[in-house]
Amino acid sequence: MKINGTLISYFFICKTKLWLHANRINLEDNSEDVRIGKILHEINESKSKKAEISIDNIKIDKLTRDYLVEVKKSDSDIESVKWQVLLYLYKLKQKGVERKGKIEFIEKNKQDKKIHYIDLDEVNEKELLKICDKIEALINAPVPPTAKFENKCKKCAYYEYCFI
Repeated sequence: MKINGTLISYFFICKTKLWLHANRINLEDNSEDVRIGKILHEINESKSKKAEISIDNIKIDKLTRDYLVEVKKSDSDIESVKWQVLLYLYKLKQKGVERKGKIEFIEKNKQDKKIHYIDLDEVNEKELLKICDKIEALINAPVPPTAKFENKCKKCAYYEYCFI
């Protein structure tokens, strides 16, 4: 399976969710948070001349002369977004396009700023490739990892699957 932004993100958010999603068990169609995210992307796309771009199996929110821009509703999972952007920068680099990463948050809750910048340097690239190998191994496991309850699980579309 080709690694995409969703899988990278889920690797940092929840390994069980990653396995379920990758193995075509999708419970997100009923999630209010997922719907809000899609609406925000549609609004952002309609405002921008540089709208969402699909390349291979990834979707980039915006691509400018200097930046690959990822727009998120909130800053609640900044680590997962960081690696998602690094994956996109890596895929662009493989196509001969080099950019810096820019993450824009609509709601700032946990961080002190709404915009974060990131570069795909040699260290990040090596770590990204290790993460992709771990994702592949996880996806190919015969059963999902055991879910570990955290407060964020209450809002997850997979909550009932994992805990009820």
